[in-house]
Amino acid sequence: MIKLQGTVKKFGDFTALDGVDLEIPKGTAFGLLGSNGAGKSTILRLLSGIYQQEAGEVLIDGETVFDNVETKQKVFFINDETIQFGGYTLLELKKFYQQFYPSFSEEIFQKLQSAIDLPLNKKISKFSKGMKRQAIVIVGLACCTPYLLLDEAFDGLDPTMRIIVKKMIVDAMCERELTVIISSHNLKEINEMCDTAALLHKGKIVFHRELDSFKGSVHKIQVVFADRDREYTREDFKDVPEILHFERTQSIYHIIAKGEEDTIRKALAPYDPIVTDLIPLSLEEIFIYELEVLGYDSKVFN
Repeated sequence: MIKLQGTVKKFGDFTALDGVDLEIPKGTAFGLLGSNGAGKSTILRLLSGIYQQEAGEVLIDGETVFDNVETKQKVFFINDETIQFGGYTLLELKKFYQQFYPSFSEEIFQKLQSAIDLPLNKKISKFSKGMKRQAIVIVGLACCTPYLLLDEAFDGLDPTMRIIVKKMIVDAMCERELTVIISSHNLKEINEMCDTAALLHKGKIVFHRELDSFKGSVHKIQVVFADRDREYTREDFKDVPEILHFERTQSIYHIIAKGEEDTIRKALAPYDPIVTDLIPLSLEEIFIYELEVLGYDSKVFN
């Protein structure tokens, strides 16, 4: 398990993480969401031992990470830059990482390299961006660490390259108990890959949820009532479980509410609705309305 408890990380006067509490179980595909500067990359660099926190704890399997070689060997970190590997060939990159990861599997490396057919002796600086990403993912998966961290790893890749890289990661998760943590400002990316996600904003966790718990639990309701002359307010619908958003356009009321569909319909029934449409929301829409209730600007996703 990964655990951050009361974690604080500062860079001079700037607080990148402000008392973060987070637990990520083994075998999970976990997403870190938030805009640039929210603290996502800082968490990944703390977990990989690049940074040391000023306060709180950063633990992997109950052990501290910074300056702990055995714990750091459990983690492979792929950041959004590949320029540091440009001078290597894929073969040289493999040999470099073999020095630091005793669990490195030549069999897995050969299997992935053969499947994608990346050149072994060509400088990585001569690769396309997608090929560079494939190269480091191949090496990372061959290191056979229980934890794989990806920082905006799919940014700038064309759709075909995204599918190839994602398939390699998903296959590894199915074959062994690999825990994958993906940071992104792209909610669609997180929705495709992860079962749980945390949203960060200005160094704090806004919320941390299983994504399946969102789907089907938040509804957009468009309703027209028989008494069109009466102007209802949010306060009139106290029996609707949890209203996240409420507005009226002429005779149509637009309500975003959390709860079971039957419960919402029963709560509206006493007001004599003549039209009641419940429309599914995208995950991004759900997060935006949740943020609105919490007083955050929806630009956090931009």
